[in-house]
Amino acid sequence: MNGGTPSRFATSRFMHRGLIQYSSELIRMCNDAKKQLFVYEHDAGRLELLVRILYWILIGIVAWVYGLIAGICLIIQWFHILILGNRNDALSNVAKGYLEYMVHVMGYVYIMTDKRPDIMPVAVKIYEEL
Repeated sequence: MNGGTPSRFATSRFMHRGLIQYSSELIRMCNDAKKQLFVYEHDAGRLELLVRILYWILIGIVAWVYGLIAGICLIIQWFHILILGNRNDALSNVAKGYLEYMVHVMGYVYIMTDKRPDIMPVAVKIYEEL
């Protein structure tokens, strides 16, 4: 090893240390972007309880229609798997979207939060912590 150039081992160790530092920074940023869905909120608005009734009706209609479509897609998916031996991506996405919508609105529907969700489905991702 000459004095001006670092050894291959030292360079790879430096790169590895930088990668670990970058990875831990990336993990920290991802954790900051996450929020827990079902948390206790002490404050609650009385007027919001009245508004919630209208929201329950609208969310119920959207969930019923979306659930009907998702149910039909699941039946078609069952036959698709039975005949072709694989899943259809579009049919799976409809079922996944329905489940994500239901989880997205549950906090409001079950009076856990006053933050109103969108009535129409929006793109959300749900992860399981391992």
